[in-house]
Amino acid sequence: MQSTTAALWIVATPIGNLGDFSDRARRTLNDVALIAAEDTRHSARLTRHLGIDTPMMSLHEHNEGARIDTIVERLAAGDSVALISDAGTPLISDPGYALVGAVRAAGYAVLAVPGACAAIAALSIAGLPSDRFVFEGFLPSKATARRSRLAELADESRTLIVYESSHRIERCVRDMGEVLGAGRRIGLCRELTKLHEQSVLLEAEALAGWLAEDDNRRRGEFVLVVEGAPEASRERGEIDLDALLGELLALTGTKQAAKAAARLTGRATNEIYARALELAAAD
Repeated sequence: MQSTTAALWIVATPIGNLGDFSDRARRTLNDVALIAAEDTRHSARLTRHLGIDTPMMSLHEHNEGARIDTIVERLAAGDSVALISDAGTPLISDPGYALVGAVRAAGYAVLAVPGACAAIAALSIAGLPSDRFVFEGFLPSKATARRSRLAELADESRTLIVYESSHRIERCVRDMGEVLGAGRRIGLCRELTKLHEQSVLLEAEALAGWLAEDDNRRRGEFVLVVEGAPEASRERGEIDLDALLGELLALTGTKQAAKAAARLTGRATNEIYARALELAAAD
């Protein structure tokens, strides 16, 4: 280990209300020799508000690799450095992973000043199980890749946390309904800690409709907290599904039968629809 007391501080910043900034975080940013920020223009507003004049450099996804040597050199000179993102906890769907790894490899301490994290804040208010959860970050932006990833997650029994942008939120929720099941519950948290904060817990199909009703509901930054697949549904055999689909197909069309079966079993709609087509063709 290096003998220096210099350290890299990972400092969480508010995700909305600047009043959420802790005294410890304020002191840390004031005391370090350099702040590495995802967007210096954005972070400059924060430091001005706090009366902090610590020098700042940018560190984002496009230049992180080039900044590592500079920061390690500052640490070697005895300077401590703080890493902040635009909002929330650095490295959580934000830059910093490569830097932290390099600093640890160089033998310097990495210390946390914990605070806001949109994923955990959303989990705490969604009304879904919080004892076991999976953070997925941002799903793929392309529809085919997004649906493919959702299909891989369809049988995950733990609560799933996803970030999404305003221009994809409606399509993402509709894909969740189609792939995970129309009855899968989703907690949508929008603009957490900000003036227009809003959260609802609805089944996927109802949530898609809720978003479509008002343009304002599709604005801002989103966290989706998705109910895990029911354990019982994961244990169902094909015979149970075939029997259920047989009853439903006798009453309604293939698409409607698949949607109903998805709601009742918690299984992926596209999987059930494919099986329903096979059964309908067999008849």
